[in-house]
Amino acid sequence: MKSPRPVCSETKWRNRPAYCLNNGVVQMTTLSGGGHIADFRLSDPDANSANSLWEVPWATMDPDKFRGRHVRKYGPAPVGKFLAGFTGHAVCVDYFGGPSEAEAAQGLALHGEAANTLWKLQGIVRSASEVRLSLGLRLPAAGLQFRRQISIRRDERVVYVQESLRNERSQDHFFHWVQHVTLGTPLLHSDHSVTNLPGTRAVTWPHGYEGASLVRDNQEFTWPHAPALTGETVNLARPFARDGKGFVVAVLIDPNRQLGFVTALNWQLGLLLGYCFRRADFPWVAIWEENVARAGSPWDGKVRARGVEFGSTPMPIGKEETFARGSLFDTATFRRIPATSELRVPYVAFLSRVSTGWRSIRDIQTAPDKIIVTEEQGEQLELKATGLSKLGLTART
Repeated sequence: MKSPRPVCSETKWRNRPAYCLNNGVVQMTTLSGGGHIADFRLSDPDANSANSLWEVPWATMDPDKFRGRHVRKYGPAPVGKFLAGFTGHAVCVDYFGGPSEAEAAQGLALHGEAANTLWKLQGIVRSASEVRLSLGLRLPAAGLQFRRQISIRRDERVVYVQESLRNERSQDHFFHWVQHVTLGTPLLHSDHSVTNLPGTRAVTWPHGYEGASLVRDNQEFTWPHAPALTGETVNLARPFARDGKGFVVAVLIDPNRQLGFVTALNWQLGLLLGYCFRRADFPWVAIWEENVARAGSPWDGKVRARGVEFGSTPMPIGKEETFARGSLFDTATFRRIPATSELRVPYVAFLSRVSTGWRSIRDIQTAPDKIIVTEEQGEQLELKATGLSKLGLTART
């Protein structure tokens, strides 16, 4: 039976304008408001159709709808505006973390303009074998133009993403570029799931976790075994170890690799989610976990979520503190875009059923037409991925 032709259609996600790409194998839904990728799931009618990304439990809105009256529900404007619109996978440009006081007074919010602005449709290109959706926006405070192209191909479990930034100004610009991917139930579960990445050196967040940190502050460690407040170590590859706790850590992707990845495996569901990217673009992964620790609105002590946030910058501490701290583990913590220039970054997301006997992911490699996933005992899964070469994602280490 011939596989269906890939399609892209306008839709609604929780009554918010969105676009859905679907090839009959996987489908991805992205919002116009903030550009958040809200849903990524298998579309095979025989498959488990749950969303692999975290869906916020509160009602959301597009960023242009946020007003002062919403502060009570979502929190003070710099944070509340982001939380009011966020779900799933956000992009943080041109800073990762909060704005300065002066910037907040000008209306800037958590994690930068891109995640808090309406995106515009720039085109949909359709063919018998592929569909490509392009969305973009201007970041006036940063003086940047941002564009994202999402494409899916016939009969593939892979989604291809290419993002670009253009500097409008006649001076170099120093900035952050982070993919704020957030996961939760049903994909993540404390008893039968794991998150994997080729991490090496790591460090814990320096500012605690609102009195509920799982790990000690500002401590270096080797991924994934972090120093817990109670004195022992905790394996951070396993989610939701202790109720009422949270943490943020920064993990360096192995400097000897060209290809970085993050994965989430649920062996009870037999489901694997992964992202692959060039380490040169995104050498860091920030791991954030909220495990029913925050009692205030909109969290209400009910949220279990984990961010696997790969990017240019190790922690969401904003520009000033990031610049003041400088490099970490001999690795840059920000990027530079030259005057009137453009930068491009590619990455892919994939979603696949796997054996329920899998317990961890050892490695991911790419070849011109496939992604090769190796689990801890050496069993391999090959995913058809004919668009990798075009994106420059065929590194094997």
